[in-house]
Amino acid sequence: MSTSHGIHTIDTGFVRPQFDAAYLIVENGRGAFIDCGTNHSVPRMLAALEPAGLTPADVDWLILTHVHLDHAGGAGELISNLPNATLVVHPRGARHMIDPSQLWAGASAVYGEAVMEQTYGRLRPIPSERVIEATDGHVVDLGGRPLRCIDTPGHAKHHLTVYDARANACFTGDVFGLSYREFDTAKGPFILPTTSPVQFDPEALHASINRLLALQPAGMYLTHFNRVEDVQKLGADLHVQIDAMVALAHSVHGKPDRHVALTDALTELYASRAEAHGWMQGRDALHQLLAMDIELNAQGLEVWLDRERG
Repeated sequence: MSTSHGIHTIDTGFVRPQFDAAYLIVENGRGAFIDCGTNHSVPRMLAALEPAGLTPADVDWLILTHVHLDHAGGAGELISNLPNATLVVHPRGARHMIDPSQLWAGASAVYGEAVMEQTYGRLRPIPSERVIEATDGHVVDLGGRPLRCIDTPGHAKHHLTVYDARANACFTGDVFGLSYREFDTAKGPFILPTTSPVQFDPEALHASINRLLALQPAGMYLTHFNRVEDVQKLGADLHVQIDAMVALAHSVHGKPDRHVALTDALTELYASRAEAHGWMQGRDALHQLLAMDIELNAQGLEVWLDRERG
């Protein structure tokens, strides 16, 4: 757990170490969590409070960047342990936190009930009176420290980014891509976009990235994983790759083995870029670290392609 400007990084334990981060911001003895992992992450979230000088009663806010389950699956369980906390969520995501049955049903249709129980745990509803819908520009007051919510679609329509002026940093969920520390080299962090199903929108994603870069932040706190700097360079990397991924999706359209062709093409794209970045651990190691992301990115690109060509 690192801290700067009262910001603490929490590894939620989802999938593997240094894969899924949540954050605790502390100001004047009050706390705000940003994202929370799954139900299985809740003990880690609560354990982060004491070293930061807080109790559960000192947490005023749980802010969700979006309601995908690796970010928000544990929200109901965590809120039930925070007597004074209010949930802040994008207006499009609020109903899924108040009544998570549709969210659960949709994910269960893909993964199956047993896998859902094991991976995420049962989703717990949050009383509507403890939920605030954060429209674009909504400011959360954390002990006098403003945390501004910015509507940032592209990865999901229910996605917001939290801008912390005190730290001059953004908490970007998935809209500013993925950057796993295992890929760091002398050239710095390696980054790639996430286009997971079902609401990928390249134009919106480009616009959201540009909106965040215009703030000139010193750092971005990613869910996957932790803080990155040199954000203008990383933003440019994301723009190039979004266009490249869209081009790959178009190139496989109509192929009978479209999904396999697209996963292979994405693997090649990321492997060549990682090598150019100075990462020399090879294809097998890359695939081991990125297999899930490549699969989800391919699925998201295909859903988008079918919608475009519809």
